[in-house]
Amino acid sequence: MASRPLVAANWKMNGLKASIAELEKIIAGARAFAAVDLVVCPPATLIACFAAKAQGTRVTIGGQDCHAEAAGAYTGDISAEMLRDAGAKAVIVGHSERRRYHGETDAAVRAKAMAARRAGLLAIICIGETRAQRDAGRTRDVLRAQLDGSLPDNDESIAIAYEPVWAIGSGLTPTRDDIGETHALIRERLSSRFAETGRNTRILYGGSVKPGNARDLLSVEDVDGALVGGASLNADEFLAIASVYRNF
Repeated sequence: MASRPLVAANWKMNGLKASIAELEKIIAGARAFAAVDLVVCPPATLIACFAAKAQGTRVTIGGQDCHAEAAGAYTGDISAEMLRDAGAKAVIVGHSERRRYHGETDAAVRAKAMAARRAGLLAIICIGETRAQRDAGRTRDVLRAQLDGSLPDNDESIAIAYEPVWAIGSGLTPTRDDIGETHALIRERLSSRFAETGRNTRILYGGSVKPGNARDLLSVEDVDGALVGGASLNADEFLAIASVYRNF
């Protein structure tokens, strides 16, 4: 493992004020996980109150997206500096749903990752292939292109999240061999570009991670944690996934 594992929760467009009860359960359970970093990324409306609740605990709060600029006439957008001001310590950029539904390009993702670094946030940069790309045998080419186009010029304060698009929310997962091969490709690319820091950049796996498959998936070589979607909305399920690292 490159460094301390990271398990991040992506709540997507879910959660109201009452959801702080789930965060409180995560915070309470996280006291037992001294060897893993836990990040909860709620919708933007909850970041400030979640960050206040999580202050001084083993849980940090992140955003799900940010704008590349620090400020300006961008109605409805949120800058990395605003996330930091609200108490966030991390931000997800380039998630497949942003790429698909909002037309985000690799260049746009790179700009957001650089904005995160500018604001002092950890950028969790997402990459992944579609079913059609996988069936066409293009997985390696797609991932190389996304890495080359989405990463900033240096490897400070980033993590990579490999999420096969066809596995997100589908209940399907790649095999251990598939994940190992893909993460090895990502590691080689990071090492080639960033040398020693690339060899220590955390590479997360995401895509239908659940308590029942977490130990199997997260014990694969070069898997340094997980980006968890639906299962992270339930504190018990999220903690069960993180508990894989209790004895690492």
